[in-house]
Amino acid sequence: MFVAQTIVPIFLLILLGVAMHRWFGMREDFWPQLDRVIYYVFFPALLFNSLSHFKIDLGAATPMLIVAMLYMLAGIALGYAAKFLFHAPSKVFSATFQSAFRFNSYVGLAIAGGLHGQEGLAAIGLLMGFMVPVANVAAVLALARHSESHWLKEILSNPLILSTASGIALSFSGLALPVLLNTTLGLLSQASLPMGLIAVGAGLRLQGLHSHPGTLWYGVAVKLLVLPAIAWGLARAFGLSGVYFNIAVLMAALPVSTVSYVLARRMGGDGNTIAAQVMLSTLLAALTLPLWLLLMGL
Repeated sequence: MFVAQTIVPIFLLILLGVAMHRWFGMREDFWPQLDRVIYYVFFPALLFNSLSHFKIDLGAATPMLIVAMLYMLAGIALGYAAKFLFHAPSKVFSATFQSAFRFNSYVGLAIAGGLHGQEGLAAIGLLMGFMVPVANVAAVLALARHSESHWLKEILSNPLILSTASGIALSFSGLALPVLLNTTLGLLSQASLPMGLIAVGAGLRLQGLHSHPGTLWYGVAVKLLVLPAIAWGLARAFGLSGVYFNIAVLMAALPVSTVSYVLARRMGGDGNTIAAQVMLSTLLAALTLPLWLLLMGL
C-alpha cells in the first residue's frame, strides 16, 4: 500500500502532462519554455533548498557515492556495448548510448521525498551532484562529433551541478539564509516536482518506436532491469542499508531522462529513437519501480 501511495500519484501527474499536451490546446512552443524554467529555476531551487538544510555526513554517505559511481560506469560500458551488438548508425548510437545510464531526476526526487522525506531528498540530491557530471560528460562526448558544443562548457553551466555544489557548501558553512529568501526557495521547491512531472508527461513522444528495435529495447532493458540489479549487488557488497541503500538502488532503477532527447536533438544525434526510449522506460517504470521498491521491503 505504501508503494502504491508513493508511485501512483507520480505517474498520475505524468499522465496529466500527457493529457495537457494533447488536449489542452497550448501552443507547441509552451512546453520547451516550461522545461527551461523548471530546469533553470524550480529544480535548482529544490536541490539547493534540500541540501542546504540537511546536515551532510560525507563519511556515512561515501559508500553510497562509490556504489553509484561504479554502477554509472557499468551503465556507460553497457551503453557502449550496444555499438557492437546492434551496429546502429552513428547518429542513432550516439543518441541512444545515454539510455543505459541517464536517469529522470524529477521522478527520482518525487519518489525519494515520498519514501524518506527531507533525508531522502538530500541523499538523492547529493548523489545527483556526483552523477550528473559523469553522465553529462559521457553523453556529450558521444554526441560531440555531431555538434560544435564543448563538453566542459556543458558541465560548468549545468544548473543541477551548480545548485548542488552551492547547497553542499552552505550546509558545511553552518550559515543560514535570510528568512525571506529561505521562504521563497521553499515555495519554489514545492512547485518544482509537480511541474517537473507534468513536463515529463508532456515531453513523451511516439517517434522512433519501430526504428532500430534492438538498440531501442536493449537500452530500456538495461536501464530498468540490468542497472538496478547491478546497483543492488554493489550496495550489498559495500554494506549499504536504510536510506542510502534505498536511494542508491532507486537512482539506478529510474527511467531514462527527458534531457537525453533534448541533448541529442541539440547536438545532432537521432532524436526519434531516444525519444521512444524515454517514453517506453517512463511507462514501463510504472511496473518496474514498484517491483524494486517491494524488493527493498518498502
